[in-house]
Amino acid sequence: MVTRSDVPHNTNRSDAAASDGDGRTVPEVDDATAVATGKLSEALEWVERARGALYSFHHLSGRADIILGEALDALREAGHERVAAEVRKELHGRNVLDGRWTFQIVEEYDALYYRPFVTAEERVRGQLVGGHRHVHEARMKADERTGAGRDCWGSGA
Repeated sequence: MVTRSDVPHNTNRSDAAASDGDGRTVPEVDDATAVATGKLSEALEWVERARGALYSFHHLSGRADIILGEALDALREAGHERVAAEVRKELHGRNVLDGRWTFQIVEEYDALYYRPFVTAEERVRGQLVGGHRHVHEARMKADERTGAGRDCWGSGA
């Protein structure tokens, strides 16, 4: 999310910017509320990125365990049964945290943090900006495009 708290929303927008067809700028909402709800949405976007990184960790760790299994099979087939058995006992299927595999970490993150965050952000947007997403950015777009002489909601450049 782009924030431009240093450039306040132009409350003297043109009629075109103020009356966008789908109400994305939510003209009845004050600028401070639009900025505050935008910040909350930005925080959720960072949580989404963290969740993606957690899923990457889950996939990378799982793939490493699969490749480890293949390496252990190859060691056994190459005649190194004892070495393969030692490493298998030490590493293969090992928990990444005490008592947990990565899928359990992902599930716990989703249940304890991600879902409540999504729910709270949606609730606040519903209460304060009619459920619209990216109101602050929509206002920025309308203001910047109108100020540049473009149709604020038109297609193309």
